Amino acid sequence: MGTMFYGGEMTPIRIDDRALAHLKVVIATKLRRGESFTVSWRHAADEPPGRSTIWVHPSIPLRFVFDDPEPAVLSRAWVEELANSANSSGGIMLVPEQLDTSPAAPGATPQR
Repeated sequence: MGTMFYGGEMTPIRIDDRALAHLKVVIATKLRRGESFTVSWRHAADEPPGRSTIWVHPSIPLRFVFDDPEPAVLSRAWVEELANSANSSGGIMLVPEQLDTSPAAPGATPQR
């Protein structure tokens, strides 16, 4: 389970390492362009029910902490899905990864 620290908040935002790795790529791309946006997610099963949203702005400190010392192999499809939602008026909605269950193309790299 990874952690995202946002702004001056000392309360960590806990997100699965794999999801956080994908989210980090999309957030970094948006911030590099100087764009502000929202990020929303459903609360984990061990938290009170509900969802949260934060406003992400280039001037607000942001830190990603991963439990796994090795970087995740990224899914292009998931990054694209998150990036598409980032460009919508609703902002990024952290959705579960949709695994491709179709037979792999010859030479394709399996996803972890």
